[in-house]
Amino acid sequence: MSGLDSFKSLARAMFLGFRRDRRALFFTVIFPLMFLVIFAGLLGNRGASKGSIAEIGQVTVLDQAMSADPDLKQTLKVTKYTDQKKALDKVKKGDADAAVSETGGTVTVYTSQADQVKAGIARSIIDSIVQSANVAASGKQPAFTMAEPQTVDDKSLKSIQFFTPSLLGWALASAGVFGAAQTLVQWRISGLLRRLRLSPAPIPSVFGARVAVSLAVALAQMAIFVGVAKALFGLQLSHSWWMSIPLMMSGVLAFLSIGMVIGAWAKTQDSAQTVTQMIILPMAFLGGSFFPLDIAPKWLQILSYVFPLRWLNEGMLNVMARGLGPMSALPQMLVLLGIAVLFSFVGLRLFRWDNA
Repeated sequence: MSGLDSFKSLARAMFLGFRRDRRALFFTVIFPLMFLVIFAGLLGNRGASKGSIAEIGQVTVLDQAMSADPDLKQTLKVTKYTDQKKALDKVKKGDADAAVSETGGTVTVYTSQADQVKAGIARSIIDSIVQSANVAASGKQPAFTMAEPQTVDDKSLKSIQFFTPSLLGWALASAGVFGAAQTLVQWRISGLLRRLRLSPAPIPSVFGARVAVSLAVALAQMAIFVGVAKALFGLQLSHSWWMSIPLMMSGVLAFLSIGMVIGAWAKTQDSAQTVTQMIILPMAFLGGSFFPLDIAPKWLQILSYVFPLRWLNEGMLNVMARGLGPMSALPQMLVLLGIAVLFSFVGLRLFRWDNA
């Protein structure tokens, strides 16, 4: 039997085995897809959150600004209260960013110390409204004017376009690391590795078939993710989305190599699963799969680059959502391929045919 024939036979057998394994199908395809549906349902059509102001009595300057500027209504929600205590309680509980009152031409803003960010934004908005009213009352033209705001993103961009690539990256990482580690340990325990070593099938064909099946499953994962996101939640891909395919393959190779190291080291499937969980869970959070890392502290953003998932997620976002060119994914691809080479070398050094 030639190496190519061995490769085809082994790849077909491995793929059929994967397809019959309902547990593997669930955790590889269905489970990550559930997260996509949940995230999309909760955040898919969500825009920027509105500021919330509690208006105590009548605040003329605020009422006039809300009536004169339609755009302000899109960013600011004003709720009127006749009872000052009730309005201030809303601010204390965090149900309103600030409360505003007006007495004899003097505007007072009440904020909470619990959330300095919201308090600062609310004060800035009210201050801007008062300053604009003073300029209008004085009859003097301001020295500077603002042009119409311009956006750098595609106007069709929605939240779904940001977390679809990130959740897909997490799904690929989980499938790659779990699949490689569990398969290698199971083959060793069952004695299949020893039988494969003595069989006429070339060893490179055995491992090549496993890699090929993993890449094929990853392509199917990507097609399902993108298909569901486009059909149900309005995903719009940027013009360089196709670059995500070689990038995804580079990521799969990196995660398979990590799984290979775990599988080569672990003696039981339980220990392999424990180590895999210890790697995958922190990597999912620190890799930016579940929340954007730009809101994290600077030191945490720097630390995140230790994890290969951060590189995959960043590259996928660049070419699928941010509209950057294909070259923007090359640094991430090189890092992922470098990780694949490094961990493959370590895995080969640790590899053993049996647990003896």
